[in-house]
Amino acid sequence: MWKDIRDREAGKLRPNSFANRVKSDRVSSLQLSNHKDIVSPHRGSVNSLQVDLTEGRYLLSGASDASAAVFDIQRASHSEGLIAKYQCLFAVDKQHEHGHKYAISSAIWYPIDTGLFVTGSYDHHINVWDTNTTQVVVNFKLPGKVYRTAMSSLATSHMLIAAGTEDVQVRLCDISSGAFSHTLSGHRDGVMSVEWSASSEWVLITGGCDGAIRFWDIRRAGCFRVLDQSQSQLGRRPPISGWTANKLSTSKSHLASQGSNMKSRILHKKLANGNATKPSSTTGKLPAKGSTRQRLHPGLLSSQDRAVSHYGAVTGLKVTGDGMYLLSAGSDSRLKLWDVESGCNTLVNYETVRLHTNKPLQLATSQDSALVFAPCMANIKAFDMWTGKASLTLSGHYEAVNCCLYSFQDQELYTGGNDRQILVWSPSRDSTELWTRRIGNPVQTKITGATDCPLPQGRSVSTLMPSIKLCPPCT
Repeated sequence: MWKDIRDREAGKLRPNSFANRVKSDRVSSLQLSNHKDIVSPHRGSVNSLQVDLTEGRYLLSGASDASAAVFDIQRASHSEGLIAKYQCLFAVDKQHEHGHKYAISSAIWYPIDTGLFVTGSYDHHINVWDTNTTQVVVNFKLPGKVYRTAMSSLATSHMLIAAGTEDVQVRLCDISSGAFSHTLSGHRDGVMSVEWSASSEWVLITGGCDGAIRFWDIRRAGCFRVLDQSQSQLGRRPPISGWTANKLSTSKSHLASQGSNMKSRILHKKLANGNATKPSSTTGKLPAKGSTRQRLHPGLLSSQDRAVSHYGAVTGLKVTGDGMYLLSAGSDSRLKLWDVESGCNTLVNYETVRLHTNKPLQLATSQDSALVFAPCMANIKAFDMWTGKASLTLSGHYEAVNCCLYSFQDQELYTGGNDRQILVWSPSRDSTELWTRRIGNPVQTKITGATDCPLPQGRSVSTLMPSIKLCPPCT
C-alpha cells in the first residue's frame, strides 16, 4: 500500500490505477460488519435485494412473508455503542389493502427514479408502488407465479418490466399503458431468471427451467440466440484498447476506400474497351454463403433451438458491467461464464459450489467484475471471474442464502437468506488503513495510527484521484 502511495505522490501511478488498486484491496478484505447492522422487519426468508441506481442510498428488500421494505443505508436510525442500527423507513405487507398475498420473489427499483418500485409475487401479480404514498399505481395479473422481474437501466424509449414466471412465456409489462406489450415464446418450461443487456436497451436474456438461456431482441419476433454448452472457447477475449480500435477502424476504412477506387478504375477501363456493360440498378447482389447463418432468426434450426446451457433449471443470470460476459447459475450446481458476442462457454472452471435447486438466486459482481459473489447454501463464496478460484468464503447466515448485492458506492456486500436476516459485509476497518475524505475536487488522503508509515504522522497528501468513498478513520 505504501509503495502505491509513494508512486501516486510521485506521479508514477495514474489516479484511476491507484483507485482500482484500493478498491481491489478493500473487496478482498470483506468481513461481517462490526459497525453496521440492518434491523430486518421480515418474518420470512429474504429473496431479493437492490440498491437504487440514482443515489445508491436506498436498499429495497422483498421477503417470503409478502413484505417489502426500504432502508436508508447512509443514515442510521440510532446507535447501540459502536454499532449503527438501520431500521426500515417503511414496509408494506399482507395487511396493506393492495399488498401481496403470497411470497415476494422479486423487488426492484424503477431505474431512473426512487419514486417507484416494483414487486413480483407468487400470488401471480406484479405491483408498481408509489414510494411516497406506499400505494399501488399499476397492477399486472400474470398466469403463474412470478419468479423474477427486471427493468433495463439503459432504456430511454420504453418502460418495460420483463417478467419470468412458471408459465413458458416471458411477458413484458408496460408501465405507461398498464398492459402487456410483448409475449416472448420459446422456452419449454417456466422462466426462473431474466436480465437485460448492459449494452443495449432492446436485448433481453432469459433462463428457463428447461436449461436454456435465450437472447431476445424485443423489436423482433422470436429469440435470436440460444446458448449451447457444447460450443466453447478457451478463456476470455483480449481487450481492445481505444487506440487499437481507432487504428483498426482507420485502416479498414482506408483499405475499403482503396478497394472501391481500384474497382471503379477497372470498371471504367473495361467500359472504355467495350468488354463490359454497366451494372443495372435493379439487379440485386446474391447473398453470401454465410449470410444464411446470420438469418436463422426468428426460425432457428431445430438443433440450435433445443440447445441447453445447464443440465437443469437456470436459476440465476448476471451480466458484467461492460456487457461483454454473462454469468449463469444452474440447479446442476454449476456456475458458467459466457462470451456474449460469440455465445460460447469460456470453460472457466469455478470451484465446487452447492447451489439452490428449487428457487431463483441473485448473483453479484464487484465493480471491476473481477469477483463474482454466489450464494452457496449458508455461505457466500467470492470467485475470481477469470480463473474460477474461490478467494473468499463468507460465513454468517444460519440458513441458506438467497441473494447477494454489491454496492459500488459504499463498496459493501449485502446478503439475505432464509434466516430472515440482511447482513452487511464491509472492508476491514484497520487503524493502519488508508481513508479518504472528499474536499471539493481534490481528495485528501491521511494516514493515522501507522507505526511503520513512511510518511510523517498525520500528513495529508493531495492525490487528485477520482473520489473513492472509504471508511472514516479509526479514533
